[in-house]
Amino acid sequence: MARISYGLAIRRLAELQPDRTAVVCEAESLTSSQLDRRTNRLARAMIDRGVTPGRLVTIGYPNSLDFVIASVACWKCGAVPNPISPRLPARERNEILKLADPALLLGFDDRALDDLPYPTLDSGFEARFDDQPVDDVVSPYGRVLASGGSTGRPKLIVLKEPAEIDPDSPATVLSPSGTVLIPGPLYHSASFGSLTQCLMSGHTVVIMPRFDAAQCLELVERHRVDQVLFVPTMMHRIWRLPEQERHARDVSSLRVVFTGGAPCPPWLMRNFIEWLGPDVMCELYGGTERIGGTMISGREWLAHPGSVGRPLATTKVRILHPETGEDLPTGEIGEIYMMPVGGQGSTYRYLGGESRVTADGWESVGDMGRLDEEGYLYLADRRSDMILSGGRNVYPAHVEAALEEHPAIASSAVIGLPDEDMGQTIHAIVQTTRPVADEQLREHLTERIVHYAIPRSFERVTEPLRDDAGKVRRFELRDARVRARAND
Repeated sequence: MARISYGLAIRRLAELQPDRTAVVCEAESLTSSQLDRRTNRLARAMIDRGVTPGRLVTIGYPNSLDFVIASVACWKCGAVPNPISPRLPARERNEILKLADPALLLGFDDRALDDLPYPTLDSGFEARFDDQPVDDVVSPYGRVLASGGSTGRPKLIVLKEPAEIDPDSPATVLSPSGTVLIPGPLYHSASFGSLTQCLMSGHTVVIMPRFDAAQCLELVERHRVDQVLFVPTMMHRIWRLPEQERHARDVSSLRVVFTGGAPCPPWLMRNFIEWLGPDVMCELYGGTERIGGTMISGREWLAHPGSVGRPLATTKVRILHPETGEDLPTGEIGEIYMMPVGGQGSTYRYLGGESRVTADGWESVGDMGRLDEEGYLYLADRRSDMILSGGRNVYPAHVEAALEEHPAIASSAVIGLPDEDMGQTIHAIVQTTRPVADEQLREHLTERIVHYAIPRSFERVTEPLRDDAGKVRRFELRDARVRARAND
């Protein structure tokens, strides 16, 4: 069959399997027919409000059925969903809205909009519009996602891919009656991609409002989940559950467990492979920009521990010196540059940001890494997060991975603070589950990382240092502590 619009795909599934459960969130669920009708009604209301094909609609709902309905309704009227975190600070949210210039806001409290000139939808609209299909139209872009990047300056990533699917060739590893669990925030690229792919392919989508490790395993057991994507933070929280509690849940339905979104500590990946099996675990690497990606199976990982895999068939990879731009030899860490099959600029464009592009068209999202002799990629860290201490490069992610192997550490963030002697001194911020002395942490690290990467100072906090998408904004943590020092 030829490619069809996302809206038509949803209608087609409603006609073929009207009573199939399409999406579940806590105690609420929608069948295929209910999802189709609810989104028809909202799409009509959006068109009445002036939304036209190609315009962005910014979605501020948390993980919920409302989020799903809003996204599908956007596609049905040819608009482009622009999901953002509902917990963004007002200043950052407003900067994103100025970049998006949305035709409509959905899921926002009018009182929190600071008189911004963007329309919202009046309550009670459902009573004024019917649920019959709207005219079929294709959104020019499947989604536009927001990113704070590593600098804190928001930008939007416009993916140059229309909202279409070939229903006879869905890009999914699930069985025809499969179920996917989405434990992460839907404004995040991986979660939104999983939602889209599985909705359009006729699978059941189970959404968690917020990640909870024990509840996650309970949902896998209850819904017989086939597939899930975890960021490493989620894996860490699951692994810190009491072993008896973890093994009490039946997770045998899992066929594929992906991890991605951040480097997965090797000790954690190995534990999950031993628990779930090497044929279940996979690791992915690739930016929201889709300039390229890699993948590695659990069995490959055991032969190449710490790797995120070899480039996909549509990807070429080079490792370049971050300052000179010269190609680096095999095994040396540098900046990762990729080339998609369609060439530079074929997969995305930025609003509010500039691409990192070489003279011959290779692109980077700022990650550092190395290739081994067999072409397997190993990540180091973000270029902007790298610490230069005493003339040596220190990669925070490696230190954090070692720290979080300690049973008393729930999460961590490692930053470089200005130092007259060393240039930067290494400072570790840790969320602990029980008291642990600095010297105990240093002893733990001495067995795992080089001596010059061991933090000079430690700071305790009570709140998680990563969000539900597994992201940590080291630049914000660093700037706050530099300002505090200046005010002392």
